[in-house]
Amino acid sequence: MEYFRNTTAITAEPVRQEPRTIAEIIEDIYKNKDRDYNIRCLVKRLQRIAKEMSGEARDLFAAFIPNGDLADFATNLPRKLRDDFTTIMGILRDSGFQNLLINYPRPPRTFLVAYETVDAVSSTWFVRDPNGKEYGPEDYLTAFSRFVQENSAQIEAIRILLASPKDWSPKALKELRQKLTAAPLRFSVENLQKAHKLKYQKDLVDIISMIKHAAHEEEPLYTAEQRVQRAFMRITGSQTFTPEQQQWLDRIRVHLIENLSIDKDDFDVLPIFTRSGGWGRADKDFNGQLPDLLNLFNAGVAA
Repeated sequence: MEYFRNTTAITAEPVRQEPRTIAEIIEDIYKNKDRDYNIRCLVKRLQRIAKEMSGEARDLFAAFIPNGDLADFATNLPRKLRDDFTTIMGILRDSGFQNLLINYPRPPRTFLVAYETVDAVSSTWFVRDPNGKEYGPEDYLTAFSRFVQENSAQIEAIRILLASPKDWSPKALKELRQKLTAAPLRFSVENLQKAHKLKYQKDLVDIISMIKHAAHEEEPLYTAEQRVQRAFMRITGSQTFTPEQQQWLDRIRVHLIENLSIDKDDFDVLPIFTRSGGWGRADKDFNGQLPDLLNLFNAGVAA
């Protein structure tokens, strides 16, 4: 091209292909423009994001896709689009989802310091809202308290924790996490635990304690292990159990520390229960009283 421009009257410039935004690729899929090709492009973009994003990003993506697993979502995207194009496009074209694909949290960059150099490093933790305003730990927790108090009636999971612990369940916990991470200030468990640690010097505060403390400042802050142990002492402390029942209780305790709620389905899905016989065996060992016991544990953990 350079040769012909200098020797002829040709004035054309070489074609430059501008990179497309991820929103443009999604829109081309929606408009059926080279759909198969654009789906492949989108899958590659999503897989790259999945490799670059932090654990906090997974919590944020959970508001849109199962478990926030972007890598799995990308891998299965072609099939999902064939099976349910309308629903999947609704997720892909959602402005919040597209913003997250661009502004997802990344893990902190690492840096090296030469042996002969002594560096003094300080840092300040903050969360930035969609308008760019920065919130330090105290301001962030103040905003969280305001969010909890303003939504105590609108968000069912918050209402349950504050007024009806007997209705606590895995479904309520899932709703709570989704509503918090979808808020403008991204109230993910990771963010909230970091803020509580910086303000109260308390590690690994559980999400139930966060909600209760945000609504009523006199409420204590527990870790998940402390909360579950407290519930177990109240519910099982004065009872006697068979060796088989005690083994099931130990498994239930481990599960609750990790998940803060439990239901019947967990016994037929999770290895900690299925490898010991699942729901049928557990309920038999408790003489058919296991449903009532699980309700007591859920209420006790949420109390």
